[in-house]
Amino acid sequence: MTIAFVHGVPETADIWAALRAEMGEETVTLSKPGFGAPLPAGFNCMADGYLDWLIGEVSALPGPVDLIGHDWGGIHVVRLVMARPDLVRSWVSDVVGVFDPSYRWHDLAQAWQTPNAGEQAVAMMAAAPAEMKAAQLAAAHMPADVAAKVAAAMNAEMGRAILPLYRSATQPFLARIGERAEAAAARPGLAIVATEDAYTGGAEPALRMAERMGAEVAVLEGESHWWMANQPRRGAEIIRSFLQTLG
Repeated sequence: MTIAFVHGVPETADIWAALRAEMGEETVTLSKPGFGAPLPAGFNCMADGYLDWLIGEVSALPGPVDLIGHDWGGIHVVRLVMARPDLVRSWVSDVVGVFDPSYRWHDLAQAWQTPNAGEQAVAMMAAAPAEMKAAQLAAAHMPADVAAKVAAAMNAEMGRAILPLYRSATQPFLARIGERAEAAAARPGLAIVATEDAYTGGAEPALRMAERMGAEVAVLEGESHWWMANQPRRGAEIIRSFLQTLG
């Protein structure tokens, strides 16, 4: 059995370190090219390219695979389950609400999706001192020690990956995926809902989509986007409890 974690954007696998330590068993992380892993020349940085990448990575893991995703990692996980349920035993995502038709991309995502504004935003990100980037992440409730590690990877290469990814996913991209939400029920799923996550559309849309996906729900009251780093023990307990139900 393999428990695999997939992080989001603009992040690295460092966000999972504390939770993985609390799991009490061996786990692996899958780092998207450009986000804590080298970006090969010619890599397709659009949403479908990253889906193909994740399918390849999961295909190479010893099965059965329990696949856990956060932020964009959570989007990729749900899409993989819809497309290739044979590759996983179960799935976990903390962003199922983004597939609800009510969802609108957050302000930074919309900036990245806008010509010229997006290029300026990623150039500023790459040029900013690491200490400034870490402080901005910490202000958004990422633990300071994790923020320092993530900030070090927020460079021009990451910027080159961010723009095509977000521009390939302008709405109604997510809403159209949500139209097929029931396909995610092909494998047991868990939707983690952090009630104060400012990036994922709120708890009510997440609960609606979880029901359509046939997923169990774990609500983290008062917790924000980086719940796994702020509440690693609670997060590990939730994931372990879900996996134990699978036998």
